Amino acid sequence: MYLAVCLLMLLLPPSLQKDRDFYTYKVVNIRGKLVSLEKYRGSVSLVVNVASECGFTDAHYKALQQLQRDLGSSHFNVLAFPCNQFGQQEPGSDRDIESFVRNNYRASFPMFSKIAVSGTGANAAFKYLIESSLKEPDWNFWKYLVGPDGKVVKAWGPMDSVEEVKPHITELVRKIILKKKEEL
Repeated sequence: MYLAVCLLMLLLPPSLQKDRDFYTYKVVNIRGKLVSLEKYRGSVSLVVNVASECGFTDAHYKALQQLQRDLGSSHFNVLAFPCNQFGQQEPGSDRDIESFVRNNYRASFPMFSKIAVSGTGANAAFKYLIESSLKEPDWNFWKYLVGPDGKVVKAWGPMDSVEEVKPHITELVRKIILKKKEEL
C-alpha cells in the first residue's frame, strides 16, 4: 500500500502536489530577468496571455491598464505573458512588445518574456494554471484569476471582457483588505 501511494505521488503533475501553487514558479520578465512569482503571494493576480496584433488587443489592454490603475499594485496585479502561438499575433521581440505596450497603452503592470501557454511546450506556470482550472488557452487573452494563496479561482476566455471579470477580482481584493484591517 505504501509503495502504491508513493508511486501515485510521483505520477501526479506538480500542480496537484500539495506544496505547489502559481506563486511557487519562477518566470523571466520582459527584460530577461528571472523573477520568482512568490513576490505576488498575498495579492490577487489576473494572469493573461497577451498579443500585440490581435483583434482583442486594444480593448483588452485598455481595460487591463484601467483595472491595474483602479485596484493598484498593493493588493492586485495584472501579470501579462506575451504569446505568439495563436495566429502568430505576437511576432516581435520582448523589447518590441514592451515598447508597444508601454507607448500605446501606458501599461504599468508586470510584463513577462514571450512564452508558449498551451500544448506540450507550455511554460510550467501556465501548465499549473491549465491543470488547476481544467481550461487551456486556445487563443489570445485568456484570463486566470489567482488568489492570494496562489490557487486558481476561475478562468475566462478572450470573449469574456475584463469588465465581466472585474467583480470577481474586486471581491477577492476586498477580502484581503478586510482581513488586514482585522489584523490591526
